[in-house]
Amino acid sequence: RADMTFVRERVVVFVDGCFWHRCPVHATAPANNSAWWEHKLRGNVARDRETDGRLREAGWVVLRFWEHQDMTEAAEQVVRTLRERRAGGPR
Repeated sequence: RADMTFVRERVVVFVDGCFWHRCPVHATAPANNSAWWEHKLRGNVARDRETDGRLREAGWVVLRFWEHQDMTEAAEQVVRTLRERRAGGPR
């Protein structure tokens, strides 16, 4: 589920949690029930990539940020993308 959706501009924003979406910097692997967690977390990442692909094929711009990223910088990127789309930028 998207964190923000800008329908008119066809821009969707996700803020992914490091644990649940396997951040390359902060991902951890639980020791208890490790096989189940491995399957669960791989499935989350696969679903993320599938979602990205489907949205892009439908003409959406997908912006993903990690929870640890500077949200001011993330917001600035969202604003830039919205301005580009409103100005007739890449579709």
